[in-house]
Amino acid sequence: MQSCELLMTVSALACCIAEGRSEDEIALLASIFSQLGDSLATITAREALCASCKASCAHADGKS
Repeated sequence: MQSCELLMTVSALACCIAEGRSEDEIALLASIFSQLGDSLATITAREALCASCKASCAHADGKS
């Protein structure tokens, strides 16, 4: 999927999710999805850091 196609898909999904919901419900859903994205980013950053640390330790020990 190309970048623009992904953006249009996400926008269409947001419109479908928001349809028939109150502003408060939409705000809550937006908050939930933001937290989900932040949590996924945190998991990925931690995994990258751990991989980097393991690689550094292995290199320092001469275990390339």
